[in-house]
Amino acid sequence: MSLRLEELGFAPTPIGDVSLRRRLDTVTGEQIFEVKLGDEFLMSSMFTAAEVALSRIGLARAGGNALSVVVGGLGLGYTAAHALEDPRVSILIVVELLEPVIDWHNRGLVPMGPVLTADERCRFQQGDFFAMSHGDGYDPRAPGRLFDAVLLDIDHSPRHVLADGSVGFYGAEGMSAVASHITPGGVYAMWSNEPPDAAYVAVLDEVFDDVLAEVITFPNPLQGRDATATIYSGIKG
Repeated sequence: MSLRLEELGFAPTPIGDVSLRRRLDTVTGEQIFEVKLGDEFLMSSMFTAAEVALSRIGLARAGGNALSVVVGGLGLGYTAAHALEDPRVSILIVVELLEPVIDWHNRGLVPMGPVLTADERCRFQQGDFFAMSHGDGYDPRAPGRLFDAVLLDIDHSPRHVLADGSVGFYGAEGMSAVASHITPGGVYAMWSNEPPDAAYVAVLDEVFDDVLAEVITFPNPLQGRDATATIYSGIKG
């Protein structure tokens, strides 16, 4: 394999083969880390603005101190790492379906791995976020535990989902399931790779208060133009 492209990890999973690769960007000279599910790109360290914005916007709307936070989806770890920069966060549970992704972080194969594993506030929890939402919640050590913020970064958008497990989740029933694990006054926030979806905003309005759909803009050096993403957020009444 070319020195410009190296596969660091590969494993079959219940939703398809997942792989981690590192490549050299010939323009910037930087090492770029990428996660793929089958032939589909899930995440790249070249584009982290949306993941950071998810934590920034979500936690900015959370009041109080000693916050307990859930991140749905580990990926390359940027959402979780930025959440840990908030000194109010006392515990962070990252729910990840794919065991190989957790393993890559534990082994330090991705840049944020050492950051997350070194922070005593952070814990990886292997599990299905969507099933856990409909069950006892996101902390098997404390079933029924409520959280001050739930930050979701798994599917590409409410309409573009990665696997069958989240089909239909973004309706009122699924959002109510998430809300049942959030403290009164707590925050739900989600990243989407698509423009604001009026139908999804209407669903969120049924379940949460003060719902926002904020468009963020960031540079896309591959296309030589700006790209956009949407961060949805709402407050548990």
